[in-house]
Amino acid sequence: MHGRRTALTVAWLVLLTAVQVAAFLLIWRFAVRTEHGQLLDTIALTGNQIGQDHIDELVGTVLNAMSVVSLVAATAVIGFIALIRGRVALAVVATLLVVGANVTTQVLKYLIHRPDFGVDPERAGAGNSLPSGHTTIAAAVAVALVLVLPPKVRAWGALVAVAYTALAGVATLSAGWHRPSDAVASLLIVGAWAAVAGILLLLFQREDAQVESQDAHWRAVTLFGLAGLVLLAVAGYALYSTDEVLSIPVEELNRPRLFDAYLGGASAIAGTASVMMALLLVSVYRVVPRHRG
Repeated sequence: MHGRRTALTVAWLVLLTAVQVAAFLLIWRFAVRTEHGQLLDTIALTGNQIGQDHIDELVGTVLNAMSVVSLVAATAVIGFIALIRGRVALAVVATLLVVGANVTTQVLKYLIHRPDFGVDPERAGAGNSLPSGHTTIAAAVAVALVLVLPPKVRAWGALVAVAYTALAGVATLSAGWHRPSDAVASLLIVGAWAAVAGILLLLFQREDAQVESQDAHWRAVTLFGLAGLVLLAVAGYALYSTDEVLSIPVEELNRPRLFDAYLGGASAIAGTASVMMALLLVSVYRVVPRHRG
């Protein structure tokens, strides 16, 4: 029974990895390699100017808190939590997740070429910005934290983690640092690495592992899943609405249209973060189970 359950969990995590990699490739292909996708992203990014003065301080605080030093410190804390729980393999895998996701993001950012279709001449010189490094930092730390937390506080930790991840991703859009697709792509990278981390944890799982159904946190899974789907539906509607005005130059679009596009981009980021956390919680109680005694 234990072997069959482990095999099913591995199959689920492999599928999850493949789906998120495929989603990343689709976003890259559409948002970076096509004029249509670049235009939608540009309209959403331009909409960040509406009401920007009211959130500048918050956005600056969130983004300035993310640095190499803070990433190292957060990773060390995550590893320490795992070690004081007696989980050496968990400490190693959680660290690997954070490092792997961030290295993947930086390598892809360097390798991906963004063709210039004349859609966004102000930022054309900056080149490619997909995926978002800041969003990757926030999401990787948040996911790793959920992995190492004890089951009793995991759901509350997941709530804080998804809120922080969504806030960081939207902040990059609000600051004008990244397009919506950049942040969403980063979340998919972290999600894929989380699934790979789950597979590794199953390989190193001890014989005294005790999977408890009460550790599944199905209420939290349902909450994050439904919230994510609603936000993605909002993003889809905004995408459809913005698609209808692509023939109008960006500088001639009115404020409601620009704000709708920005809101859609923000909803896509927050929705992806929420769904990613729901998918993580579905399997985390199996890959990080209790130990007898």
